[in-house]
Amino acid sequence: MQNLIAVFLGGAIGASLRYLTGLLVIKTIGLVYLATFLVNIIGCFLIGAMYALTIKLTIPNSIKLFIMAGFLGGLTTFSSFCLENLIFLKEGKFIHFLAYTFLSLIIGVSATTIGYYIFSGK
Repeated sequence: MQNLIAVFLGGAIGASLRYLTGLLVIKTIGLVYLATFLVNIIGCFLIGAMYALTIKLTIPNSIKLFIMAGFLGGLTTFSSFCLENLIFLKEGKFIHFLAYTFLSLIIGVSATTIGYYIFSGK
């Protein structure tokens, strides 16, 4: 039950932060997909960092679940990313679709790797 509560609380915090980030980005820049891109890249960096820390440190399972499954699961959003790509395709914005997809993948994997190496000390 403790693990479920940890995931629940982390997810609530992550999803709320994603929502607030979306409002801020839309208000300041006006691009919905940029908010999704930012939270996903930040989440990639943080999960790489957390993975490194779980290897180096003894972290209770409930804390790992709170951060990785809960907070980062709530913060990042693959389904919104896919919906935004569908909208690009429906609107005939093929260059946007390709750029968003490939930049998300390349920068996301890079951010995960950077987070891992910074926090692993390697």
